Amino acid sequence: MAKMPSIGQFTQSIAHPLTADQEVEVLAFLSQRPLHTVTMVGFIRDNGLVSDLNRGTFFGYRDHNGELQGVALIGHATLIETHSDEALRAFAAVAQTCTTTHMLLGERDQISAFWRYYSATGQEMRLAYRESLFELRWPLAVQPEVAGLRRATEAELSLVMPVQAQMAYEESGIDPRKVDPQGFAQRCRRRIQQGRTWVLMQNKQLVFKAEVISDALDVMYLEGIWVDEVERRNGLGVRCLTQLSKELLRRTDSICLLVNEMNKSAHAMYRKSGFRLRSTYDTIFLQRLASASGGNN
Repeated sequence: MAKMPSIGQFTQSIAHPLTADQEVEVLAFLSQRPLHTVTMVGFIRDNGLVSDLNRGTFFGYRDHNGELQGVALIGHATLIETHSDEALRAFAAVAQTCTTTHMLLGERDQISAFWRYYSATGQEMRLAYRESLFELRWPLAVQPEVAGLRRATEAELSLVMPVQAQMAYEESGIDPRKVDPQGFAQRCRRRIQQGRTWVLMQNKQLVFKAEVISDALDVMYLEGIWVDEVERRNGLGVRCLTQLSKELLRRTDSICLLVNEMNKSAHAMYRKSGFRLRSTYDTIFLQRLASASGGNN
């Protein structure tokens, strides 16, 4: 078992890498705000607290009594959960030493405060978006059944990957097939193997896709929701999303997703599907060093 830092170390305002034996404590801390920690909890449930598959390292910040006051995943995607300004400062100091971060993501006020500490010597901002966090719970609106909506098979990986890559490019300006083709393919394949990629096919063509990116038991996080351009504005997206949500809500308490504030058509679709606005988030994409490898998604 890893040795815990001493009480003296806690007073030094330093964030410490978390170890596998602290997983229960970390999950208990993150469970206090499940809607906002679904991604971190999903990583831990899928991969464990310490794993290369997390594409980063989990850090903790403790008060002078040794009580956990903050948890952060620092790496490709940097995510933070804390209400402590001291923890934000400590996490920012660690993040400044990571040169492969693709994005910072979190609630607006928290990311704003984090950025004040981080930006002096951290990676430069490349893009920034304001996003809306939507949540769906029972009851659901009644929509006509969509025949054929199902989990994707590995044989459909070649159809799913280009759509996912294009969505990533439109959001971040980086095509994961160019910067990390092998890793991107592995992540897409793994989600299909986990039964988390949902598709609707018509005439052997993909017309709807959605990904369960994170399953934290009581909350599921959706991403990569896509409707073929020909089928947009005819209600297909709402019907598919409602049907998928009905299936997922048999196993979880709520479903959440993030959408760019400027994407009004997506906002309309999610509201018609019963999603409700819960919070405002900021996403900051960073300028990575030329030597950094690995893509998003």
